[in-house]
This record gives sequence, structure tokens and C-alpha cells, in this order.
Amino acid sequence: MVTFKTRLSQISKTNGKVILANDYDQSVKNLEAKTIQNIKELHPYLCGIKLNFHLLLPLSGKEILKINKTAHQYGLQTIADIKLNDIGNTNQVTSKHLWNLGFDAVIANPIMGLDSLKNLVKSAHKNEKGVITLCHMSAPEAKLSYDMEVKMGKKQQLYQLFLSWALTAKVDGIVVGATFPKIIKYCSKKAGKNLSIFSPGVGTQGGNADEVISSGTDYLIVGRTILNSRNPIEMAKELHLQSLGK
Repeated sequence: MVTFKTRLSQISKTNGKVILANDYDQSVKNLEAKTIQNIKELHPYLCGIKLNFHLLLPLSGKEILKINKTAHQYGLQTIADIKLNDIGNTNQVTSKHLWNLGFDAVIANPIMGLDSLKNLVKSAHKNEKGVITLCHMSAPEAKLSYDMEVKMGKKQQLYQLFLSWALTAKVDGIVVGATFPKIIKYCSKKAGKNLSIFSPGVGTQGGNADEVISSGTDYLIVGRTILNSRNPIEMAKELHLQSLGK
């Protein structure tokens, strides 16, 4: 069995550790064609592509299947970023639909609870799929929630609890914003090689690629910095080289 974590690691050895956040807003037309164009042009510098909820909703199942098939033709892994968070049955039905649409992994919100998260991971791994959970997001207001003090056996901050649950549930990775390098370093030290760290927020939101990689980030999730660049290919190439430490 080849796991999502293994597949992503394998392609990252040659393509670098950049995942494209293909998160266009409503002003962009022809989402399917634009996304496929990005895959074809940028794939040498990417190990994966992330499709957010707001981008998936306007697309048909057929269009999503075509996008995922195209990504796989170039060896890329695809991630459904829907912050999945519901009761067990809903999580199971949702993830089954995502796997049928060709996705390799889903981003979930651990606020669903540890037992529900364990069940989601167990089901995903049976299908050779991955689960990535939120730990600390990149937006400035994330501190208002993820830094909250909670009491679950002991006093700790919410992101610390989410990290603990991620390790217990054996998820494939966690999301920690590139704008919080100290938290990346903390999570990397606690997690070791047991899970991967995915960091959005490089560039446009203020995160520095070199800093977060040295802090322990495994994969950079980059959207607007590439998509809004005058030369997306050159920008992707530059980040690709940074992710490989060159």
C-alpha cells in the first residue's frame, strides 16, 4: 500500500515542496480550464495542488474529476480543502465522495472531536488517502481562536491540543501558518517525523519561505503569491528552489 504521505514525499524529492493553492475568487471565469492550465504550466515546480471549498462549489463532478486526473498525469497529489468537521456519518459520506472525485487527501477541522477524527483517519487510510488537520492558521485573526487557553486535562492553548489530537489520531499532517514560525518550530519539535507540517501564508500574507522551512515546515502552500505574479512560472520556480534549500 502506497500512502498519501509517501506519494507526496516521493514527488517532492524531484519537484520540490510547493503545493499550489488554486484558490481563485469569483471574478475568474473558466475555472476548470484555468486550473488545468496551471497544472500543465507549473507542474515541474509543484508536488501538489489544493482546491478550496469555494472553488469546488461552482464546478461539476465531471470537471473536478478531470482536474484531478490531469494532476495525477503529472504526478501531483490533490487536496480537497473543505475544513471537514461534522458528525461521523457525515464525515464518512463526504470523504467517500471526495475519494470518488479523485482527491488524495482532505483538510479537516479537529474541532469535530478526537473519536470522530480517529474514525475519519482510519477510513481514509484504508483507501490509501490522507487527512491533514488544522493546527494554527495563517491569518492574523487566527490568534484569537488557536491561541485560546483550553483545559483538557491540563491548561494549554488550542493549537497545542490540536497537535496532540493529530498525533494520537495519526493524521498525515497539520496546517500551521507560515506567519507563525515559532509555532511551526514548536510543532516540529513535538511531532518529529510522525506527521508533516503544511504552511500556507508565504508571500502575500507575510510568511517567509526560508524562515518557515528552517523552522520545520515540510510543505509550502502558496496561492496568491504565484497566481497574482506577473510571471507565475518564474515565481513557482523560485519557491521550488527555496523549498529544496537552493
